[in-house]
Amino acid sequence: MKKTIKLEGLDCAHCAAKIEKKVAGMKGVDSCSVNFLTAKMILEVEELSDEMFNEIKKVVNKFEPDVEVKLI
Repeated sequence: MKKTIKLEGLDCAHCAAKIEKKVAGMKGVDSCSVNFLTAKMILEVEELSDEMFNEIKKVVNKFEPDVEVKLI
């Protein structure tokens, strides 16, 4: 299933690439694409559990501490 996550405040293209690579390597994630211009992450996952969503938030905040992560 596809899920879209808004990364409000994303302001570093290099960080977006790092986030994309790290999330794509997570267990349960089939693919991940971060579009820096739209500040959106498109995930292909079997199921987006609360645990996985919280792990994604941790990854994002590691590289971009001021970004708000919202499921849309």
